[in-house]
Amino acid sequence: MPKPLARILYVEDEPDIRAVAQMALEAVGGFSVIACASGSEALAAAPTAAADLLLLDVMMPGMDGPSTLKALRDMPATANTPVIFMTAKVQASEIAQYRELGAIDVIHKPFDPMELSAQLVRIWEDKGG
Repeated sequence: MPKPLARILYVEDEPDIRAVAQMALEAVGGFSVIACASGSEALAAAPTAAADLLLLDVMMPGMDGPSTLKALRDMPATANTPVIFMTAKVQASEIAQYRELGAIDVIHKPFDPMELSAQLVRIWEDKGG
């Protein structure tokens, strides 16, 4: 039986999007969310976050989502943590690229805040969290 999804390390550089998603995930989904504004913030939070899932924005200044994931994979705490990318860039070739990087799925932006938690749970259960 897969363990239930409870803690999410979420990285999003846009404050409005980050606030909406965090509120939706906590209030609607009942998740514990560690929200970070940048890849470097995520790297600082990761060792103690005990996250079940990494939810990463793709397009960010400085370290983008893929670079952040690469750095997180080098850390023991997040070396095997499932990752989902969130992006508006959802051409088939782009999605294939994110999957090659190890993403279990890709959530399209803009996302529906009321649906986001259910979407994550579906992916988690489908992909064997």
